[in-house]
Amino acid sequence: MLSEQQLPYLTADLPGIGGIIRARLSDFVVEELPLYNACGEGTHVYMYIEKRGISTVEAIARMAKALGRRRIDIGFAGMKDAKSIARQWFSLEHVETEALLSLRIPGVEILQLARHTNKIKLGHLRANRFRIRIRQMTVPVPEAVRRAEQILDVLRQKGAPNYFGPQRFGNRSDGHLLGMALLAGDADRFLDGYLGMPLPEENPTIRRARQAYDQGDYQQAYQAWPSCYTQQRRALKALISGADKRRACRVVDLHTKKLLVSAYQSAIFNRVLVARMPMIDQVLVGDMAYKHDNGACFRVEDPQAEQPRCQAWEISPTGPILGPRMTELTGPAGQIENPLLEQARALTGGIQHINKILAKGERRPLRFRPENLAVCGGADDLGPYVELTFELPSGSYATVLIREITKSPVA
Repeated sequence: MLSEQQLPYLTADLPGIGGIIRARLSDFVVEELPLYNACGEGTHVYMYIEKRGISTVEAIARMAKALGRRRIDIGFAGMKDAKSIARQWFSLEHVETEALLSLRIPGVEILQLARHTNKIKLGHLRANRFRIRIRQMTVPVPEAVRRAEQILDVLRQKGAPNYFGPQRFGNRSDGHLLGMALLAGDADRFLDGYLGMPLPEENPTIRRARQAYDQGDYQQAYQAWPSCYTQQRRALKALISGADKRRACRVVDLHTKKLLVSAYQSAIFNRVLVARMPMIDQVLVGDMAYKHDNGACFRVEDPQAEQPRCQAWEISPTGPILGPRMTELTGPAGQIENPLLEQARALTGGIQHINKILAKGERRPLRFRPENLAVCGGADDLGPYVELTFELPSGSYATVLIREITKSPVA
């Protein structure tokens, strides 16, 4: 995977403002804009919740435990940053609203309830609205605002590179490597990375658990992993019982494996996007162009005829989310992308296991357009800041836009 520092900026010729985000929780606020509104009747209860300082997965786990339900029973449209104040919709079928209103869950507050006829699923999301404050800039606030507006003018016109942000690859930045091992069917490499190979900066408890695994002491590793790390403990329990690594790999749940395979797909997409930079607002012969009005794709035969539509934000060139349903590029566009895909296939032995992990594949736009942008400066008890408000389409990362403005890592 290319590190965040290796991903080129689209606005590299414009100076940034430096600074940091998330100096405190309220500096990063995200709000879901749903794909549709609840109709008011049905067996599913939609819950508009606010979570503070915890991940979406952890919020679901806490709600499921409080209600005595399975985590899989709770539907959601997308993942939201843990280090933020995030408002998003959950759904649960066959539950009394009184039971939900009586819940007292640390880090989670239910703001609104509604009824609908179906479960919320991943992707049932139109956009996300953000309010983000950047602090500790390297220039005074007026100059920082001027620079930010200049950069955003370019991003409005050309679009921002649709990189997958570093959070996609996990706290150890190795999710793509674990996904690659899964796709290659290499259980040894997967478990060694999943359970061992401690990093100096890791939590001491986790580091001890990984060290014990590396030393072959599976029992000590099992005892050292905190109980919330259920999948790691399941794999270790299988090893303790005498299973080989291939069998121990099988006990890790499909949801975890899909997330890791998705990280590998994301790393490949980022490499292709880097190869297409900075011309992400231009279509080539052989491109699969994305139609922003309905999400459909079509083959570009005449780029001169299609380029005005690209400039008008009707269409955009796409990159690969590798899988059996992904359409490959041809012509000049394919000459850029296909060698990188062949390298990826070679690393995983032809990706022989991708169907088993249900990584279907698709095309993803190389750029996204921030909407309803606003920039202002201010100061509070923590000092001066630049505040940005904007909306992004589902699946795009606010940190990618922020790094164009700061010209520094924001992970």
